[in-house]
Amino acid sequence: MGLVSMNFECVVVGAGPSGAAAALAAARRGLDVVLLDGATFPRDKTCGDGLTPRGVHALRQLGIIDVLPEYRNNGLKLHGYGGSVTAPWPDGHYGQEGSAMPRELFDDALVHQARTAGAQVWEGCPATDVEFTDGRITGIVTPQGVIRPKWVIVADGVRSPFGKLLGRTWHKGEVYGIAARSYCASPLSDEPWMHSHVELRDSEGEIQPGYGWIFPLGNGEVNLGCGALSTSDRPAKINTKKLLSQYAEHVREEWDLGPEQRVTSAMLPMGGAVSNVAGANWMLIGDAAACVNPLNGEGIDYGLETAQMAVNRLGTESDFTLTWPFALREAYGEAFVLARTAARLLTYPKFLPLAGPVALRGPVGAALMPAAARLMGNLITDEDRDLIARTWRTAGKAVSAFRRDTPLWSVE
Repeated sequence: MGLVSMNFECVVVGAGPSGAAAALAAARRGLDVVLLDGATFPRDKTCGDGLTPRGVHALRQLGIIDVLPEYRNNGLKLHGYGGSVTAPWPDGHYGQEGSAMPRELFDDALVHQARTAGAQVWEGCPATDVEFTDGRITGIVTPQGVIRPKWVIVADGVRSPFGKLLGRTWHKGEVYGIAARSYCASPLSDEPWMHSHVELRDSEGEIQPGYGWIFPLGNGEVNLGCGALSTSDRPAKINTKKLLSQYAEHVREEWDLGPEQRVTSAMLPMGGAVSNVAGANWMLIGDAAACVNPLNGEGIDYGLETAQMAVNRLGTESDFTLTWPFALREAYGEAFVLARTAARLLTYPKFLPLAGPVALRGPVGAALMPAAARLMGNLITDEDRDLIARTWRTAGKAVSAFRRDTPLWSVE
């Protein structure tokens, strides 16, 4: 007996923030949409859980800001090399409200919003295989049967198993992230600042090639994690879970931390360093398309934005193979190539020990780091005309021209 065949106008593969947002947007357009995920919600996902103002703004644009808790943060506090700098979120296009919410709750809330908007949600139902006819996806094999889609939006995360079936390739010669995350009880859970430590040392006092973060969640816990930037030529030679434990001990007394709980780790493609992200009737979005800022690992904002971008193209074009990578490059290309190039410096072991004391001490740090926080928070828009924005865009054009052959949503 063959599998049952079902027709849907739009199939969204992956029910993380980008996939749920795409299903929500498609359902609001009146499309017959199904959202697939191999997991059953609520489920956990390795993440820092922090939302910059850009992410909060994207939720507001989708009309689902109410999914967030009351907790808000005011910006970043960066520490290391004998100094600390406070960098409030700038008063700009995206507003000054950051937030944080555990992904187990956040993703579940967005899936609920998609279902409420009219999308069918099939949990515990992975997309396991694909059928093509003349270059178009004509069948998606699932345990529930074969789905016959008109359009497909792929949002299955950093590893993108379904994207791999479509030819998606991750270029690890470019900067990528490795990270570990935990949750710790803390009486400072309501602290209205995200904290990042850029000087991490092991038990012998040796500087490690990574950074740590503490993101208060406003619920009695903080998200505590550590990460490092790596390339295939200069792999970060650290055990992230061991480094996380050492980092927790370093800040335990200051934050009155409980034991690290629910420790997970992940690798993260960044800055558009993937190829084959679209075909005749399909597009990759969010983490699957490496839409992650190389300077901070943030991807939720880009995931929500690319979800809306992709849905807006449904029914307007006959073939996305070239137009979708072009749209991603137009929206994020110059900024991502520049951020990748800047992040690459951090993979050199001697860079941070030289630059850190200058950046985090005295008047230089006080002037420099608020601007850096604006860049790290993805908070510059094309409409901004101030010196920092103009300098960032000019540098982006220059670096993009110099690195013309770098992988950036390439078509192979």
